[in-house]
Amino acid sequence: MSRSDAHAHQARQARYTEAMTPDAVATVSAAAATDTVHDRLHRAKDASRAIAQLTSDDKHAALHAIAEAIEQATAEIIEANERDIVRGRSEGLTEALTDRLRLDEQRVAALAAAVREVAALPDPVGRVIRGHRMPNGVALEQVQVPFGVVGVIYEARPNVTVDIAALALRSGNAVVLRGGSAARETNSVLVDVMREALARAGVDAEAVQTVDDFGREGARALMQGRGFIDVLIPRGSAGLIETVVTESTVPVIETGAGVVHIVLDESAPDDWARDIVINAKVQRPSVCNAVETVLVVQAAAQRLVPGLVSELRAHGVTVHGDDTVQSLAPDAVAATDDDWAAEYLSLDLAMRVVSSLDEALAHIRQYSTGHTESIVSTDVRNVERFLAEVDASVVLSNASTRFTDGAEFGFGAEVGISTQKLHARGPMGLTELTSTKWLARGAGQTRA
Repeated sequence: MSRSDAHAHQARQARYTEAMTPDAVATVSAAAATDTVHDRLHRAKDASRAIAQLTSDDKHAALHAIAEAIEQATAEIIEANERDIVRGRSEGLTEALTDRLRLDEQRVAALAAAVREVAALPDPVGRVIRGHRMPNGVALEQVQVPFGVVGVIYEARPNVTVDIAALALRSGNAVVLRGGSAARETNSVLVDVMREALARAGVDAEAVQTVDDFGREGARALMQGRGFIDVLIPRGSAGLIETVVTESTVPVIETGAGVVHIVLDESAPDDWARDIVINAKVQRPSVCNAVETVLVVQAAAQRLVPGLVSELRAHGVTVHGDDTVQSLAPDAVAATDDDWAAEYLSLDLAMRVVSSLDEALAHIRQYSTGHTESIVSTDVRNVERFLAEVDASVVLSNASTRFTDGAEFGFGAEVGISTQKLHARGPMGLTELTSTKWLARGAGQTRA
């Protein structure tokens, strides 16, 4: 840590302790001197019990305090982020990850706005899912409850630091974050700012923890944290997700890579095909809901492919095409078998001409990661068949794949996009950060 970073950290710690009692300050100071990763997991677990008991108004006020603190610390956050970017470039960080890492004034403002949107969402805790009265008179209710402690392991995404913390707190959970080395300066400031805001709001700041400073030991502690971590969510590369799923002894909600397809059938209108594919590829190519492969049904290929490839090239996209695509659009480069399984996260796109919708569906079954798939068609039978047969967390018709997003779905922010089939699937919001329990209210009944 540089001298200026140390001074900034000390200033934040001073502001944090101003909101605490003398006894609490002494406890925190003593803990800091001998802090271990397991100490932090213990404190997060302890804090989770208090957070679970907060009223909806308490959580609402705490989140607004966080949003205001983020706005007030904008300059400090951007300075830390610039240090991460400079270091990342020197270490060969890809452009896709650099884009995800970058924060400017607009993106910091968006972080604060997302926190306020989460605060405005209905509190899921205590919501009755179902209930009935047993024949003996015992009243049963199944209600939503917090998980307890949510662990998150992610890469180069400082927005996740804020989004996850906000969603966890609103749903009554504590959170332990492992954000990776690429964003360590940015995440350190963001976590300090949020903890300070919680302390000022009278909420246990230990509900937001980071284990970044413990490096790989911190990640291992989350993966092996039975009894402390109630659910673990990985967000990042396929390699990171595979490691977490394979090595964890705690329950994992798997988020997956996005090998995303758009199918253009013979009825696809030219303007819909063009606008949807361009938006899905170009708007933000480094994210998991960006389209990576376009499948064009043979009957529409001569009409659609030349103009679409030309338009993509005008937006800087390199099209990796099969033999038919190359014959119709000389600007396309030759695709290899690897291209059909590629999550480019860049201005690259694979394009293939298929004989029919049947072949398109077979291609998707072979190469899809179960994230998002879309069809452009005015044939109702093709649309309904596609929606019914495609096995993915989100299946769209006549819409950009970029809509697969928690904010777009009205969740305020998202935990991630789950590609598993248990508990949560697709964009995850507040509801997906809760479990349930049964409440039974009797009047002396015993079982016969």
